Amino acid sequence: MTIASAVLTYPLFAACVALATYAQNLTGFAFALILLGLVSALNLASVVDAANAATLLTLLNAGIHFRLHRLTPQWRIMRPALATSLVGVVLGVALLAWLSGNAVQALRGLLGVVIMACAVLLLLNGRPRATLSGPGPFALAGVVSGVMGGLFSSPGPPLVYHMYRQPLERWVVMQCLLLVFTVNAALRLVLVIVAGEMSLRSLALSACAVPAVVLVNRWHHRRPPGFSADTVRRLVGGLLVLAGLALVGTAGVL
Repeated sequence: MTIASAVLTYPLFAACVALATYAQNLTGFAFALILLGLVSALNLASVVDAANAATLLTLLNAGIHFRLHRLTPQWRIMRPALATSLVGVVLGVALLAWLSGNAVQALRGLLGVVIMACAVLLLLNGRPRATLSGPGPFALAGVVSGVMGGLFSSPGPPLVYHMYRQPLERWVVMQCLLLVFTVNAALRLVLVIVAGEMSLRSLALSACAVPAVVLVNRWHHRRPPGFSADTVRRLVGGLLVLAGLALVGTAGVL
């Protein structure tokens, strides 16, 4: 990387992180999806480096949240999803290692398709269930989210969609999701480090974006926006669709 490109790359990456962090605070997820979509579309870093940086920044986001809010997860509800999501993370990391070495363009295209599918899930307004789902659906949502988390450090949409259809209070849903996503990110980080896939580029990208994460979280905590839930869903969903289309196009699928 030349000095001139670095001068542009790192500030642009920090700006993408700031936007993704703001979206995360609005929706409860979508941080890594938006970050990877924007970074890959702008060609600021490889999918692997961006995903690894997103893992580190996800843990930073969680740490800030834990300082502001007490964690009281509902273990009985989330145990099936948490267990299977960990298996999914292992599978996702293994798949990422294979794809990144054998099919880089296919990996970009896959990320674009996944992002657009997640946007559709986000925009769907499913009706809440009358009764709580059994362990099976939670386990299925967990493993799919885990695979996405291992691949792209983006475990959100399948489990988010499933959780928000349950007859649960919003704070319970947010706490359960935060627990699963944080544990998944921690496991992914360990696997990536053990496999020797945590590059200096990932660390540098993460370091340059730390101030953006801290400042956006503080801003959002002091001045929460007054957007309606529907407005937030449409804004984030539209942004995901644009990022996904850009990735699919640059991968040569379109």
